[in-house]
Amino acid sequence: MTRAHRLPRAMSPLPALALLLLLRACGARDPTRPNFVIIMADDLGIGDLGCYGNSTLRTPSVDRLAREGVKLTQHLAAAPLCTPSRAAFFTGRYAVRSGMASHNLLGVFLFTASSGGLPPSEVTFAQQLRERGYRTGLVGKWHLGVSCRHRDDFCHHPQRHGFESFHGFPLTNLRDCIPGSGSVFHSARRWVVRVPVQVLLVCALTLALLHRLGLVRVPVAVMAAPVLLAVTVAGGFFAFLHYFRPANCVLMTGFEVVQRPVSYEELTQRLTREAVGFLERHTHAPFLLFLSFLHVHTAHFAAPKFAGRSRHGVYGDAVEELDWSVGQILDALDRLGLANDTLVYFTSDHGAHVEEVSEEGEMHGGSNGIYKGGKATNWEGGIRVPGVIRFPRELGHGLELAEPTSHMDVFPTVLALAGAELPADRIIDGRDLMPLLRGTRMWSEHEFLFHYCNAYLNAVRWRPQDGSALWKVFYFTPNFDPGTNGCFSSHVCPCFGKHITRHDPPLLFDLTRDPGERHPLTPESEPRYHAVLAAVGEAVAAHTRTLDPAVPQQLSLSNLVWKPWLQL
Repeated sequence: MTRAHRLPRAMSPLPALALLLLLRACGARDPTRPNFVIIMADDLGIGDLGCYGNSTLRTPSVDRLAREGVKLTQHLAAAPLCTPSRAAFFTGRYAVRSGMASHNLLGVFLFTASSGGLPPSEVTFAQQLRERGYRTGLVGKWHLGVSCRHRDDFCHHPQRHGFESFHGFPLTNLRDCIPGSGSVFHSARRWVVRVPVQVLLVCALTLALLHRLGLVRVPVAVMAAPVLLAVTVAGGFFAFLHYFRPANCVLMTGFEVVQRPVSYEELTQRLTREAVGFLERHTHAPFLLFLSFLHVHTAHFAAPKFAGRSRHGVYGDAVEELDWSVGQILDALDRLGLANDTLVYFTSDHGAHVEEVSEEGEMHGGSNGIYKGGKATNWEGGIRVPGVIRFPRELGHGLELAEPTSHMDVFPTVLALAGAELPADRIIDGRDLMPLLRGTRMWSEHEFLFHYCNAYLNAVRWRPQDGSALWKVFYFTPNFDPGTNGCFSSHVCPCFGKHITRHDPPLLFDLTRDPGERHPLTPESEPRYHAVLAAVGEAVAAHTRTLDPAVPQQLSLSNLVWKPWLQL
């Protein structure tokens, strides 16, 4: 007689649930929740990468990501400047909603001792993940403020916005950070120093001449006063330039400045080691690593291994060193057995800065491919950025997605994969990318996307659900220097006043037929012209009603200026 075998009873769901909750409470690896490695370059153009068509720069690591994942060909920065772009990226909301879009000529922070920054009331994806047991770390550039009222309140610091650890730059890489690389204040020198000093010296010479001719009796003290004032103005400005570097070009670990001024020797290698170390320390818990490169913002730098090796000067050297660093991260994920369960995302904060030219005339900006304009503009060259996503356990290899997607989509995508709910007390402008990436949705959820030049609505993109066109409407455009593709005389294109041309009726393009935005449509060339402008106008009105005009302006002049009591 055959002995009957007792079948094991199915495990009760309650112990299983208790075990899952215990694992999450202890920070242990939950196999259903992926890791995230978010990588952002600075000022990198979409035309700088091999996977987007560049054949002269070597970018095998980013190209590998594209082969092993999904390449987004209409991925869009939420703003064409560093600070508002990153604010929108972290929060999933247009920067104008958080007060992180400027009404002034200056649209970014230039001092660590400015009082503006990402408001404590804003919610970042890092904060949401940390609350759910993720280990979160930021390596590299922040550029969203440091302190509010006191130098040690750190109200805008990354560790007040969900990052458990921070090692990097609280501000950004600037020409002034590397001696001999020029200055971002070069154009200001004319109005702050040269013109006032010339006026004062002419005044002194005129007084001296009148006195010499006996026409007017001028005391020596009066003649000397303009000269002394001119010396004071010039001396003050050059003292400012001298102390700017140690005051603002600093490396922090947590809340401590660990290097002042920062050394650029092997800097990318040091930051890469820090990022790899984060991965090695958190192999047994879900994690979010945000690797925010200083490359390829000027001033350019590269280790001896990369210096002088590219075909595009110091800019190309920086791009190829950046790509090497991406490769180190991918190799570490492979070595640690984490690649299959880790979503890796690569992008740039906005388009390449086409006006970057050294004092010797060498081009220091990148390529935006076929697209017009660059950084600080909402022409496609300023906002169409690389977007590559690899997630082996869920996404296929070598795919391309041409639908409109936004930096703001990272916020809801990361939260959904981590099992977190979207905040219910605010508008989230991003959309979960996973239905598009998995192929369960064919069209972008972004029927309309609004393109801001600082705080000013500049353009609107409309993707009708029938896919018949991809409309883009401009309410104003920057005034490029004649015969150029940028605002070289001002270094970046301003957003108002004499620097722009307003359009009434607005300019209309169909990007499916004219991705380079060379040929505005007219009622004669496009039968749907008036209908498109009417539909976009209604969308703008609806969008405007969702904005809070009373939101505190973080980039107001009073928040932008240097405050000695906030100096780190």
